[in-house]
Amino acid sequence: MVASSPVPERSPLHLIISEQLREQILTGRYAPGEQLPSEHQLMEQFEVSRITIRRVLANLASQGLVVAHQGKGVFVKEQRKINYRLSNQLVFFEEDMAQQGVTSSIQSLVFEQVRAPKEVREKLKLPAKHARVYLQKKLLLLDGVPAVFDVSYILPELGKRFAKELQAQMTFPVLEQNNIGIERIEATFECTQASQELSQHLQIPLGSPLLVYCYTAYSQDDQPVLFGWAPSCGDRLCYSVTLQRSLGA
Repeated sequence: MVASSPVPERSPLHLIISEQLREQILTGRYAPGEQLPSEHQLMEQFEVSRITIRRVLANLASQGLVVAHQGKGVFVKEQRKINYRLSNQLVFFEEDMAQQGVTSSIQSLVFEQVRAPKEVREKLKLPAKHARVYLQKKLLLLDGVPAVFDVSYILPELGKRFAKELQAQMTFPVLEQNNIGIERIEATFECTQASQELSQHLQIPLGSPLLVYCYTAYSQDDQPVLFGWAPSCGDRLCYSVTLQRSLGA
């Protein structure tokens, strides 16, 4: 069952209508391939202007829920939930996506040097109270649709050295291409709700439930080089884990 995402009472009307149609799509009221009511029918149904309905449809299209065919109408897209497979053999996110035929890309939003918060200092084993690190916020898109908002802190020497590459590519390939091998990743999962920032960039209603992948990456000699967390939309990305009994158990 797909729960309805909370929409603040003061949200713009087009967002309220978008969420109602989004829920109907996700719950099967409108099936993949089915045509949505025409603009005129939606205007009558919701008692709003054509401009509002067009903003609604544009919002649904940006979420990858519908597609417009000129001269025919707007149709529900096949909803493909992409699976990131976690396993003992370390396979990076973009590698797994490529193996599944999914195109992954990033949009770098923030890249700057900041004073490391306490949790970051502990995770990256930075002794100095006033230690500085590089903060990066980026949007991960899967087949062009926003799916993950990634916030990461990277060691200052690495952030400074690879600033240009890190703003254009996925983080781990940049490090690996420069002989900084990632030997292991420690990860936990948490839940949160979409803040204003997450709502804006993931194009979802404020307060929507999100799954958060929290991670610390280690290079050679068990040196932590990166710490971050990545909230994702549950209807666009899921994680799977294979558990295997150890030999002799």
